[in-house]
Amino acid sequence: MSDAGGVIPSPNIWNAPAVYEVENRGVDPDGAIESAMREVRGWTGAQVLDLGCGSGFHLPRFAAEATAVIGVEPHPPLVALARRRTARLPNVSVRAGTAQSLPVADASVDVVHARWAYFFGPGCEPGLRELKRVVRRGGTAFVIDNDATRSTFGDWFRRALPGYDPDAVERFWSQEGFQRRPVDMRWDFTTRTDFEAVVRIEFAKDLADALLAEHDGTSVDYAVNLFWREY
Repeated sequence: MSDAGGVIPSPNIWNAPAVYEVENRGVDPDGAIESAMREVRGWTGAQVLDLGCGSGFHLPRFAAEATAVIGVEPHPPLVALARRRTARLPNVSVRAGTAQSLPVADASVDVVHARWAYFFGPGCEPGLRELKRVVRRGGTAFVIDNDATRSTFGDWFRRALPGYDPDAVERFWSQEGFQRRPVDMRWDFTTRTDFEAVVRIEFAKDLADALLAEHDGTSVDYAVNLFWREY
């Protein structure tokens, strides 16, 4: 979400929020990630922090059960979108901020959700120190990240980032006290047009062209890691 010099841009959602909205609707239609989270810790009656909340897609889902939900997002246009999305939800607030300087009180959060906000492990240490500050004793932080070791999407991810070292990433999270659970899910879109649009915001043009030429249909199998830590 950020480095020592500030925020690292997320070009997919920053540059194409409307297409990313389509992507959000097509990610994990079976709810595999949420089910895996609930097996570790639910959020009924909890104080929830959605870190890197983007346009606020997940905020209403948490708000249906949580006592209060805070979305934190560094990109001002996305902060505005998230506030509009949740304007009628009295238990939701959206705050501009970064992972390494959270606008959240000490020991005030029960559940943290960071989905594709902490991408590569090493470099996230300042944000993780902030989690130690804001999460209450007994609270849980969830980090959802790509599993580059398997699935069709994992193969695409490795082609996009051949220097990515999934073993190093997993070691990082283990050393930071997180446990890992592999989760199988899928992208599934209503039309091929939507599928192609999403692929094109996630990958550089030449690779996107190649992937779309190789892959038919409107869905793809996709593996992620659910990392979590109890405080």
